[in-house]
Amino acid sequence: MSAGLKMRRVAQSSKLSRAAGMIAVVIVLALVSAAGWGDRGLLSLLMEFFCYLALAQMWNLLAGFAGIVSLGQQAFLGLGGYALFFAALRLGWNPLEAFLLAGLAGAVVAIPGALVVFRLQGAYLAIGTWVVAEVLRLIFSQVAMLGAGSGISLPVAFAKSVKMAGLPRDAVLYLAALALALATIFASYMLLRSQRGLALTAIRDNELGARSSGVNSFTVKLMVFAATGLGTGLTGALLYLAKLRISPAAAFDVNWTSYMIFMVVIGGVGTLEGPIAGTLVYFVLRQYLADMGSWYLIILGVVAVTVMLRLPMGIWGTAARKYDLSLFPTRRRVVFEEVTVAQQDRSRVPETTAH
Repeated sequence: MSAGLKMRRVAQSSKLSRAAGMIAVVIVLALVSAAGWGDRGLLSLLMEFFCYLALAQMWNLLAGFAGIVSLGQQAFLGLGGYALFFAALRLGWNPLEAFLLAGLAGAVVAIPGALVVFRLQGAYLAIGTWVVAEVLRLIFSQVAMLGAGSGISLPVAFAKSVKMAGLPRDAVLYLAALALALATIFASYMLLRSQRGLALTAIRDNELGARSSGVNSFTVKLMVFAATGLGTGLTGALLYLAKLRISPAAAFDVNWTSYMIFMVVIGGVGTLEGPIAGTLVYFVLRQYLADMGSWYLIILGVVAVTVMLRLPMGIWGTAARKYDLSLFPTRRRVVFEEVTVAQQDRSRVPETTAH
């Protein structure tokens, strides 16, 4: 009987991640089919869930992987909503064109915004992003053509024009939110698997060390900041397209960023799975506690503090570290496989080429 030997190889996926991938495909297909059989209430709830998940993924990419802690992501959310309303009401664009403009507006404004806030460090940077959001809120409060401080509503005709392949408006918005959430997860996953992703994590861990290794930290952070501005702007446009009304106080409310931080911290900062777990926890708490008034916010705060004290890496982050779990692996690691001597000998036999 042949003796067994331990062979080493570099792998990025695992049996768990491959199984999770197949299960994820089944879940996504089931979610897509829900557009045909789900009622209005269910589709509205799921649409909002996927919008919040997209927001959490964007903030996690920014803070968890790039190390840019932003308290002003509501700036891009409100900007995306207002860009959609402007394109619909003043330019007469259709919903798809207005939606794309909203994302572009978020990305374009993120670039000069980054040139300002990136001059700050640490807590000053976080406060700087909040100041940018407040400046935008004050600006839009003075724009009379968009309702100034009282806000503005979309006409019913525009709302009815949101259709696709015969599906009603609620189903179209739901599918758009699902696609947006999946796009944020997939884009983050592909970025982190790339060379840019390695540079990103190097900057987060030690920016000075990353620079000394040849990483252009400013360019990488600017790219991520613009990408999150794009994703957050699209999400804001989708949320306010569903609400059909927008106002500066609601669109640029700091609570938007508070919810993003809550979901990411509860789930696990710096993991792709963490925002998913955190969004699930947040929506469960909201569904059962939202009617409790101010106690709802108090309980959210207690849950957040408790998790940060007891599970500083978040729910998923702690479980992943303890049980070596990774549904979306982005790092390569050395694994050991047991092979027989015969298998090892066959692997060493050179291939012959016919002449």
